[in-house]
Amino acid sequence: MKGYHDIVGDGGSDVLVQVTAQRQAITTALRGVRHRVAVASGKGGVGKSTVTMVLAQGFLARGLSVAILDADLNGPCQAQMAGLERTPWLPGPAGLAVPRRGDGLGVVSFGSFLDHAEPAAFATVATGGDQVWRATRELATLGQLLAGVEWGTLDVLLVDLPPGAERSAQMAAFFGAETAFVLVTIPSDMARGVVARSLTALRQADAKVVGYIENMAGYHHRDTDAVLPLFPAAATTLDLPCLGRLPFDPTVAHWCDQGWPENARQHGAIPGAADLADHLLTALEAP
Repeated sequence: MKGYHDIVGDGGSDVLVQVTAQRQAITTALRGVRHRVAVASGKGGVGKSTVTMVLAQGFLARGLSVAILDADLNGPCQAQMAGLERTPWLPGPAGLAVPRRGDGLGVVSFGSFLDHAEPAAFATVATGGDQVWRATRELATLGQLLAGVEWGTLDVLLVDLPPGAERSAQMAAFFGAETAFVLVTIPSDMARGVVARSLTALRQADAKVVGYIENMAGYHHRDTDAVLPLFPAAATTLDLPCLGRLPFDPTVAHWCDQGWPENARQHGAIPGAADLADHLLTALEAP
């Protein structure tokens, strides 16, 4: 039985031509996107998806055009956070039309049609190697979404990545040098240690990492407008600029669960979010 290293070229499958064609299609589909930002974290449970939505709100407040690609295919939540669950994907003149809210935010997420308890299924004929097949199909699906969606003209495309240090590096190779990475952590030594592994993996992959965001940096008490400690002081540091800190806010958590309703969009008072959007934009536009 031949192994991968015994195959010369593409083994006669013509897969290299197919990959090149898909890369060209992705480049064409994203030609109107000014900034591509992948929001990553080696640690699950740090609020990466919430930070992605908060960033989107911050950019919208500045009059920028924004869309989110939910790249966590088996844990999609951006459709629920945006209030776009059960929103059909419809064809447009040049590909799938991006589902949009009334304020213009576009979200492409499997959460638009998957039930909460339903996993993303990828048919396979493999025996004993389903996990290899699944990883390949996930990346192929992301490629189809990037190439097949009519993204149009955007100031920022935010990509909400699945957790995992190795997944971050894998996604860096997939999305390419045009994509900037932002890491999300919480102020605990354990979380920062795992995020540090992601940073190392991303740098080994020659990815552009512009900074990190510290989520749950205290607890925002809206009645008193005070930010109270939530974690003990962390000793672990990250060799990366801090773009901003977001306190845990139960109101924001409620808005995410409720699909960021209209009153939340008009409220706009997310502590630290305005500065965060500005700092990230500055980092993206730095030479």
